[in-house]
Amino acid sequence: MNMHPGLHHWWKNRSRYTQECRTGWGCATEHEGGWAASGGSWGDPGGGAFGVRRPLRFLAHKLDLEETQVSELAKIIAELKTERAQAEVDERRSVSAFADAFVGDVFDEQKAREGAELRVRSAERLREAVVLALSRIHAVLDAKQRAHLGYLIRTGTLVI
Repeated sequence: MNMHPGLHHWWKNRSRYTQECRTGWGCATEHEGGWAASGGSWGDPGGGAFGVRRPLRFLAHKLDLEETQVSELAKIIAELKTERAQAEVDERRSVSAFADAFVGDVFDEQKAREGAELRVRSAERLREAVVLALSRIHAVLDAKQRAHLGYLIRTGTLVI
């Protein structure tokens, strides 16, 4: 059987993962995504605003957040996810504009420029949304939590 190299580890250890699900620890939520972010050894198949599938749960656990902090972070992450979704829509529109530039007998430079400009504006909006989100998160966390979050970002455990 030809198998993608990334699946060899899973295939060799599949009975262990199945057993964990039967015993109740480490089952669906960790196996569905973000296991590396919660201390496991897998990659992040889902991804999200912060590079993990369930960023709020991950942050609440790793930073030992209080209920009010979790509530505020939920709002911040939701807004950032919305902005990233809009950036994805803009990306598809810019690709469509690039494709349209090639359809006619003559290259439509104006269409290509519109697609490129859309891409730039989208990146600028996303940049501002990320900086605002980080600023708001900084205000919500205490010094110890900020230091831990900085460590998670610096080590690549959490991707923004």
